[in-house]
Amino acid sequence: MNSLVPDAPRAQKIMSSDGLQLATYDFGDADAPTVLAVHGFASSALVNWHATGWTRDLTRAGYRVIALDQRGHGESDKPHAPSAYSMEQLVADLVVVMDTYLIDEAVYAGYSLGARVGWQAALDLPGRITRAVLGGIPDGQPLTRLRTNEARAFIETGAEVEDRITRAYVTMASAIPGNDLEALMSLVDGMRDGIQPDPSHPPLQPVLFATGSDDAILERSRSLSEATPNGVFYEIPGRNHFNAPTSRHFRTAAIEFLRARTDGI
Repeated sequence: MNSLVPDAPRAQKIMSSDGLQLATYDFGDADAPTVLAVHGFASSALVNWHATGWTRDLTRAGYRVIALDQRGHGESDKPHAPSAYSMEQLVADLVVVMDTYLIDEAVYAGYSLGARVGWQAALDLPGRITRAVLGGIPDGQPLTRLRTNEARAFIETGAEVEDRITRAYVTMASAIPGNDLEALMSLVDGMRDGIQPDPSHPPLQPVLFATGSDDAILERSRSLSEATPNGVFYEIPGRNHFNAPTSRHFRTAAIEFLRARTDGI
C-alpha cells in the first residue's frame, strides 16, 4: 500500500490492447455518471486524485470515478521500450478501460500528461467523452526540455543532473514510491515529436481548462482555451504545475463545470 495514500483501494487490473496490465480504481455508485480520471506524468491515480480529495468530492457530488494508472505509472505495467508510449496507445488504453467497465460515455478529468491524453481522447471519441476538465495543459511539447540522457545517466551511475527542469522532474518522480525512472524516460522519448494539442483543431465538447497562477504554462493553457469553441478557463490561485491538483478551488471549479448543462457553460 502506498504510504502517501492512506485508505487507498486495491487496484483492479485489466488488459491493454497490446498485452499490458493496467491498474484501475473504482469509487462511488456504479449507477452514477462516470468521471474517467487520468493523472499526470510521474504521478498515479491514487496520488493525483485520491490523496488530494478529488475522489471524495466527486463521489459526494454524485459521480462514480474510474481512475487509471497510465502505463509506466503506479501499479500498471512499466515497459522500457519508447515504442510502447505513443499518444495513440495511451488513448487506446482509455477505450479498453471504458469497454471493460461497460461505460458508453463519461466526463473526463485529466491533469498534465492526463490532460494531453484527454484532449486527444475528446477528439478521437466525441461520442464517448461528453465533457472534460483539462488541468495544466500547454500547447506544444511540454516535456521537450527534459533531457532524458541526463536522467538516464543519473539512473545508471548516480551522475548529477545538471539541467534544472530535468532535475526537478527526476526529484519529483523519485519521491513517489514505486516509480520506475527508466520507464518514465522511455515515455518521454516515446511521445517526443508525437501528436500534440493543436489549437487549429480543438475538441468541440465543453472543456474547462485550469492552470495554476504560478505555472509557467499559464498563458499557453489560456490560448488553448481561447481556441476551443466550448472552452472556458479557470486560473487556479496560488498554485504551480506540481501542486495544482491539491487545490480545493480547482476541485470546486471542476465539479461546478461538470455538473453544468452542456448548453449552459
